[in-house]
Amino acid sequence: MAEILLIGADGMLGRCWEELLRTRGLPYRATTIDDLDITDSDALERAITGDINWVVNCAAYTLVDDAEAHEKLATAVNGHAVGKMVERCREIGAKLLHYSTDYVFDGTATEPYRTDHPRSPVNAYGRSKAVGEELIESSRAEYLLVRSSWLYAPWAKNFVLTIAELAKSRDSLRVVDDQRGRPTDSRKLAEVSLALAEGGHRGIFHVTDGGQCSWFELARLVAGVTNPNCQVDPCTSEEFPRPAPRPSYSVLDISATEAAVGPLSPWEDQVRDALAAASTP
Repeated sequence: MAEILLIGADGMLGRCWEELLRTRGLPYRATTIDDLDITDSDALERAITGDINWVVNCAAYTLVDDAEAHEKLATAVNGHAVGKMVERCREIGAKLLHYSTDYVFDGTATEPYRTDHPRSPVNAYGRSKAVGEELIESSRAEYLLVRSSWLYAPWAKNFVLTIAELAKSRDSLRVVDDQRGRPTDSRKLAEVSLALAEGGHRGIFHVTDGGQCSWFELARLVAGVTNPNCQVDPCTSEEFPRPAPRPSYSVLDISATEAAVGPLSPWEDQVRDALAAASTP
């Protein structure tokens, strides 16, 4: 891969990408939210220059609940800005690697969602990401669109670290057990995405940890590692209402990805590794 432009390097996934690129010794330039407003077409044109071969977009509006009241903003960032980005890539012959979400699906399936399953989001965040997907697919640019779910890392704000902190100070926790999906270690997400890109794969792929679980099962493992004395009990989504509805089943089909790059590590192993990394000075 030639020159890479990493957009959103200050986010959780962006940090994973930057560490990966440094480790691999790959030439890249990185922008943060302060450097580049991706909703500004002129700014995108200045940032995505002719020497860029790949644009890796880790920038996104990720506040799922807030998006219900700010859907226009979410769509500007997750949808229309991505359309401008992919059009700029097409103009200069660059390729776009973009991230989307399991929330583009409605959660009514009973088996893992294939990459070509029709989009039917149930919340504003999902709708905003669906707009971005549609604009990428309708472009004539070369792209790799990676859907993922339930992201975590040894840093930044995420469910795994939040539960770990709560478990240290509480005797018990209640976590929803009626939403099922696949957790994703952001470090592994970056690694697999790069492997897909370098392997010449294009189109839509799903990248997550292996296996599946509910939020309760994920929290129970985290608490067990962090503080076995903290009891985690299951509850329903109705007991903890949120502004944005969540799909009850959003397990992504990762079979095509595993056929391309090999088996994806079990979520239990990845979560334990992330917790160990988070606790290492």
